[in-house]
Amino acid sequence: MADAATRLDRFVHEEWGGQLIRGWTAEHPVTGPWMHWPERVGDRIAEVALGAAAGQTVVADSTTVLLYKLARAGLDAAQRRDPARREIVVDTDNFPTDRYVLEGIAAERGAVLRWIEPDQDGGITAEQVAAVTGPETALVVASHIAYRSGWIADAAAITELVHDAGALVLWDLCHSVGSFPVELDAWGVDLAVGCTYKYLGGGPGSPAFGYVRAGLHDELRQPIQGWMGRRDPFTMGPGYLPAPGIRSLVSGTPPVLATVPLLASLDLLAEAGIEAVRAKSVALTAFALELVDAWIVPLGATVVSPRDPDRRGGHVTIRRAGFRELLDTLWERGVIPDYREPDGLRLGLSPLSSSFAEIHDGLVILRDALTGLEAEPRGPQ
Repeated sequence: MADAATRLDRFVHEEWGGQLIRGWTAEHPVTGPWMHWPERVGDRIAEVALGAAAGQTVVADSTTVLLYKLARAGLDAAQRRDPARREIVVDTDNFPTDRYVLEGIAAERGAVLRWIEPDQDGGITAEQVAAVTGPETALVVASHIAYRSGWIADAAAITELVHDAGALVLWDLCHSVGSFPVELDAWGVDLAVGCTYKYLGGGPGSPAFGYVRAGLHDELRQPIQGWMGRRDPFTMGPGYLPAPGIRSLVSGTPPVLATVPLLASLDLLAEAGIEAVRAKSVALTAFALELVDAWIVPLGATVVSPRDPDRRGGHVTIRRAGFRELLDTLWERGVIPDYREPDGLRLGLSPLSSSFAEIHDGLVILRDALTGLEAEPRGPQ
């Protein structure tokens, strides 16, 4: 955060404050003119966190907007190939935004949603995907790591199954990018989207990223046609001519200021290396589970995240009635978990910033708060 604050201060006073609108075309020492930040910062994310070659990723918009763009474009492309492909496959425990966006697209395009019902304490499996995909499948949308349980889906196997069915796949990487080694090119992924404010450390309001496999660039046409995605935006001419390659996914003005903290975090991730980050993530979650089993489970909690580290992402979720009522107390004492229905407390352990001592101290506070809850007098039974 200190480096991000320094960079923001320098950017505001020198680059923005000094160059003003000239920054759109002036050469930045790392990322070039602001106009090209969507592609160049996208390439940086691809290099350090996505296992993807350059020219396939952009930074733009929010996760919701990019998810809409890619899902709509993917559905339309699949239907141009074969009009019989009207189904979008999604699971009932996918992140709410994903489900809501797909419900809207289905209504808008006359498509049908095919629902997978995974175990909430786990996530989708290749077997479940195989059971619902076929000649009518256009697009499969899934989260690589489940937002609630932390379950890691087998992205390579599921992607292969989707392709065998003749469909396209869109992966939501919000809960994996920056903490788990993602290999989009090796897995053969078609489309992917993710946020930059969790494990990539971009901060509140940081932009999302979108990935489109190079082989699909000439086939996909995203639905929000803005001037910054036009082939020659400053001609201000009639009609929309999409820019070549991944730039066509851009719609409006690049979120330059919001991207500055992200650049600092990407440098840190590149220095550490994603394999080392994953190793620490596994160790952090294992340590948290050891303490949860010793201190929190005896007080009535259950663990709903996978025990197998090969299936567990970077967060641990525990469930117990009364967790919602404890949230304010925990936050006041400096312990900042998320709450997820039903009765779930999610411990987000960022490998680049979370220490083992912090996990220990936070779970001590949770144990003490639960002990106090147990000691409170109860009303008539």
